[in-house]
Amino acid sequence: MGIFKIGLGCAGTLVAAGAIEITYFYRRTMIRQNAKVERTMKMAGTDWSQYADFLAQRKAFMLEQPHEDVYQTSFDGLKLHAVHFPAIEETSGKKRIVICFHGYTSKSLADFSGLTGYYLKQGYAMLQPDARAHGDSEGKYIGFGCLDRQDAMGWIDWVIEKYGTDIEIYLHGISMGGATVLMASGMELPPQVKGIISDCGFTSPKEVFTHVLHSMYHLPSFPIMQGADLVNRKLAGYGMDECNAKREVAKATVPILFIHGSKDTFVPTRMCQELYDCCASPKKILIVEDAAHGESYYKNRALYEENLDAFIADCEKE
Repeated sequence: MGIFKIGLGCAGTLVAAGAIEITYFYRRTMIRQNAKVERTMKMAGTDWSQYADFLAQRKAFMLEQPHEDVYQTSFDGLKLHAVHFPAIEETSGKKRIVICFHGYTSKSLADFSGLTGYYLKQGYAMLQPDARAHGDSEGKYIGFGCLDRQDAMGWIDWVIEKYGTDIEIYLHGISMGGATVLMASGMELPPQVKGIISDCGFTSPKEVFTHVLHSMYHLPSFPIMQGADLVNRKLAGYGMDECNAKREVAKATVPILFIHGSKDTFVPTRMCQELYDCCASPKKILIVEDAAHGESYYKNRALYEENLDAFIADCEKE
């Protein structure tokens, strides 16, 4: 059965014109082959050209380091891919690794190429997974953190199996990856997970898409979001607000650092404050002035790294 027919069937009392809108929205945003990185970058509005030289230098450094492709099977049978970077040296005398979760329509080795210069030089190993339906991971439907948080638990298990129970794990996510790590915060994390860093994470697919429909397309969320929710439950197996990061951080016990740019129009900065206010675990917040979506590290690297240093030092005291 095609998505349009499913949209009509699930929409029930919704008018046919609404079903057409639902189908158009769903196909563009939720299905792998139609979700384009160029469209996402245009909507986010961040001017990455100004950082081209720095990014090229950091990417070259990253790719010069030993690394390997690794795989796991997801809870629902998908083959998931990640790139593993062993630590250059254990400068702290501890075994530490950061698992890095990229944003919507991105892939491993993309969103964290800049931060490899921080983590690898600080003695961390790094694991950079491709989210389901991204990069070299299998999957047709994008998980938007709701499914990806379960995949994250699998990568945590992979790390512990490889490194042993004395490994210290940090989770760092950007945009959809930021939502992923926050949604994972409410799960029963193993004691090896010492801290979570969320950079420009959103609260839920429903809330961020409602914002995009209003602010960028000047469209009402009804009936698009209601219809997309019904279609996604049938096709992808989860609702658009089934996992809301605000509800998850309210159950968190692991310390969380919330980071956001003050000029983020794609994921509004208010979401970061809402998430921070709901968080039950030890928490810190950093709002980087004049930073757009995903730009905080590049807009003020010294401030970003200073806050990472302080946050990790506090986590090690817990």
